[in-house]
Amino acid sequence: MSAPADPAPTDTTRVGHLLGPHGVAGAIKLYVIGSPPQLAKLKRLYVEGLGWTRVLKFEIHGPGPVLTLGGVSDRNAADELRGRQVYAHDKELPGLPEGEYYYHELRGLPLRNAAGQGIGEVVDVQDAGQQDLLVVRSASGGEGLIPLQAPYVQVRRGAAIVLTEDAPDGLLGDDADDNEPDEPPT
Repeated sequence: MSAPADPAPTDTTRVGHLLGPHGVAGAIKLYVIGSPPQLAKLKRLYVEGLGWTRVLKFEIHGPGPVLTLGGVSDRNAADELRGRQVYAHDKELPGLPEGEYYYHELRGLPLRNAAGQGIGEVVDVQDAGQQDLLVVRSASGGEGLIPLQAPYVQVRRGAAIVLTEDAPDGLLGDDADDNEPDEPPT
């Protein structure tokens, strides 16, 4: 069954998606973006197509957590939730240690070059498996993707994303190659 397409509430961050039932009493496995123990103290989650739901139980089993959610009392009900996106309210997420951040903390940050000049703004962050991608709107209005974990990307939490001088030219597609003439020679 495909998950209903409903927008997540504002001020929420996607924390993962539901994988499938665990046992026969309605528990369900959760794929977590980030570190599963960080979600252990959340009292509620927003499940796509279900709405805000109480977390009755949170247990780590193997690589990820298994949840017991209010209103989900058997294996069939849990199976109906397979593939649904799960969100937490931004204000309810636990604080993170230095060097870690949630996606919502990066949205809206300016993107600066090594000289400190503004070259764009982070409009979203995409989980692309092994590499998170910053979706950046450039000063000219175009959008580009920048790998968040690249060695030339520095996150200054709450302030800016800075590209070091090692960043390749043309990341946002705005840079013209200075070595090529504007017109072909005659």
